[in-house]
Amino acid sequence: MTTQPGAQMRSDIAAQPAVLDAALRRRSEIAEVAAAIERRGPRFALLAARGTSDHAALYAKYLIEVLLALPAGLASPSTTTLYGAEPDLADVLFVTVSQSGGSPDLVEATQAARRRGALTVAVTNTPDSPLGAAAELSIDIGAGPELAVAATKTYTASLIALYLLVDAVRGGAGEPVAGIGELAERTLSDAAGPVRDAVDRYRFADRLVFTGRGYSSATAAEAALKLAETSYLAARAYSGADLLHGPVAAIDAETGVVAVTSAGRGGEAMREVVSTVRSRGADVVAVGSASADMDAGLRIDVPRTAEEVAPILEILPLQLLALDLALARGGDPDRPRGLTKVTRTR
Repeated sequence: MTTQPGAQMRSDIAAQPAVLDAALRRRSEIAEVAAAIERRGPRFALLAARGTSDHAALYAKYLIEVLLALPAGLASPSTTTLYGAEPDLADVLFVTVSQSGGSPDLVEATQAARRRGALTVAVTNTPDSPLGAAAELSIDIGAGPELAVAATKTYTASLIALYLLVDAVRGGAGEPVAGIGELAERTLSDAAGPVRDAVDRYRFADRLVFTGRGYSSATAAEAALKLAETSYLAARAYSGADLLHGPVAAIDAETGVVAVTSAGRGGEAMREVVSTVRSRGADVVAVGSASADMDAGLRIDVPRTAEEVAPILEILPLQLLALDLALARGGDPDRPRGLTKVTRTR
């Protein structure tokens, strides 16, 4: 049976409220992993991932550094797989995020980290995968089968699993994500109209820039990837700070800028960024719970939450934008050219 273009991606996007609610019901399982981490008392955290999962890892990096006051970094698997590096990882927490759990470089890097003394944790949608077997501990994000090539529900499921893990390590009980499924449902419903307006603005765009600060840096990066892989746009992502340090010189009236601006310190820091790119003539769409406070041509509001969980919601309108913009440009986001569901890198 032939499905309509984008039908699979639309179904995956729509499933997210239920997926997020289901994640809350597994909080006790995640808390067991958190307890094991507490017992080991890591001095540093490293996160390994590729593609969409790399943006979930970036989100986790902010969570670990801000909420746990623990140094964290993004690992480079190729230092192991290509160069054979053997760093001392004693007392290091090594978290690998992979939806499929099948990328050989991530599996090899996790195995190597475990040999070198790290406490290894796999965060995956496929707990019986090679990655799940390689890690000492494993968290099942429980997103269920994802139909479209472009990751949507596995991304938000990874975010909430990582949040619940870090929150449990600090002794929290998940209060900031209570009711997250209902908020996600509202976000998707309320965003439909503004997203259509954004599609009209960007249907014939050649390049888009996505930007955010703090936790929302991960959202900007993930949104740029989604539009690049579904609409084949030259989409780039920068932190708001990095954008002002040089790339802003390339911003002009022919550039669309999507600014992720949720309430909190990160959103407040985006005011100057939005003002600067607007002064250069850029067409700005502001997305997030602080969008109403921004000098933007179009605003897509998102329900307000604690800043550290805002990325779980603020990506939802941007997933819809990727879907609808691809369709408007005559593509099928379910079957992006040259891509498969599992990418095996070394």
